[in-house]
Amino acid sequence: MSTQEQSAADAVSKTRSSDVVVVGAGTAGSYAAATVASEGYDVVLLERKSEQEAGHIACGDALKGAADFPDAIPKSQLEPAFTNTDVDHGRFEIPQEDTVLEIPIPGELAVVDRWEYGKLVIEGAAKAGAEIHYDTVVQDVTQAEDGRVTGVRAVRKGDPVEYEAEVVIDAAGSLSVLQDHVDFSGSTFDTNVNYTHFCSGYREVVTVDDPVEWSDALVFKPTDRAAGYLWYFPRTETEINVGLGFQMTEQPMQLVESLKRDLRSRPEFESAQVDDKLGAALPTRRPYDSAIHPGYMAVGDAAGHVNPTTGGGIAGAAYAGKYAAEAAVDGIEDGDVGERALWEYNQRVMDHFGARYAALDVYNVLSTAVDVDELMGLLAAMPGDKLAEALYSGSTDIGTKLKLEALLKSRDHWGTIWTLYKTKRCADDLLDHYGNYPSHPGALDSWQDRRDDLMDAVYETTGADPKY
Repeated sequence: MSTQEQSAADAVSKTRSSDVVVVGAGTAGSYAAATVASEGYDVVLLERKSEQEAGHIACGDALKGAADFPDAIPKSQLEPAFTNTDVDHGRFEIPQEDTVLEIPIPGELAVVDRWEYGKLVIEGAAKAGAEIHYDTVVQDVTQAEDGRVTGVRAVRKGDPVEYEAEVVIDAAGSLSVLQDHVDFSGSTFDTNVNYTHFCSGYREVVTVDDPVEWSDALVFKPTDRAAGYLWYFPRTETEINVGLGFQMTEQPMQLVESLKRDLRSRPEFESAQVDDKLGAALPTRRPYDSAIHPGYMAVGDAAGHVNPTTGGGIAGAAYAGKYAAEAAVDGIEDGDVGERALWEYNQRVMDHFGARYAALDVYNVLSTAVDVDELMGLLAAMPGDKLAEALYSGSTDIGTKLKLEALLKSRDHWGTIWTLYKTKRCADDLLDHYGNYPSHPGALDSWQDRRDDLMDAVYETTGADPKY
């Protein structure tokens, strides 16, 4: 073989073609890959970490919606990672009021070993037929002259590789690098994304000598600023995921020292051993208005698919991966992976959880505009079931009964109660509007105009600075 022929052969060997390329082997990416593979199409799942490190991410390890996973990777394959299924409520510690608020959390709960879960979900994608490429760092995308995404460029184990595909599914996480390289001009893909829409978090997994008394609860505690909280989530009676985060609208926190300071104040953590530590950024914003572009869809954290008040996103990410994969398969079968053809993915996300998350974001906006002590005083005065509804349903009935109960406990919070009541009305209006999410890309602009008017009312009501 001549040198020229060898060079041509090497070039071919470094180009891989498949029906779908998925970037990022987290929950959303693994479910997307598994769904495509289960439909009989070729899919390559790209993961930047090694096979040994894959699945190791910073996470609170709490899982809401533990009973419900898409069929492509059934729950039974993931259950070995479920380390605590006895958790059934939240424990909200409010030191400013010297009180503890117990709140019910609807739906099935579990705390998981997130690294073990991460390995199992990737294994599930492989069992479904996806090809997994570890040690693969995606650096760029390829686009046709008409703007359609046609693949990605990556470095795999030190060698450049180009992956060609009919559809690229971006599951590369918060502030995905892929979105820095796609030319979204001419499409509806949401580019109204800023670092202030994200939270910086840090967590440790620690082991204590004696069982904690609250092993059946998810423990929350405010930091010294309103837009942040500490968590203590028991994987087992003696293994606890502890962490904290703050909204990037705020001045930076010394996360490690703040966490250690709180740990030192708790007798149950005396002589605790740190087994693992990790930090990350995650979205605390509304879902992207549109997460599609010709030949390209974003899922999970890469599309803001996270409850902005709690940071929970595993269940939503699994379904986002499923919905994107099914849209990709339909588009490939029809020979059309343009925006209109993929639009149903946006609709399914908004109908399933996106509208609810967008309404919950209103309360996240509120938290940036109120004094932390005032907010904690109000929370201490709220019935636990109403707080649970507010956190998990997207809206709640904050009516006369609640106002009177809170007022009887503390007249000092009446102004904040009234603001919360008005904010709830704004959240209701927003939720209703998201129920009318457009059925085609051409109607998105007018829908956004009305949504932005509703958000202006949120800012006026809460006194918060505009978030978007």
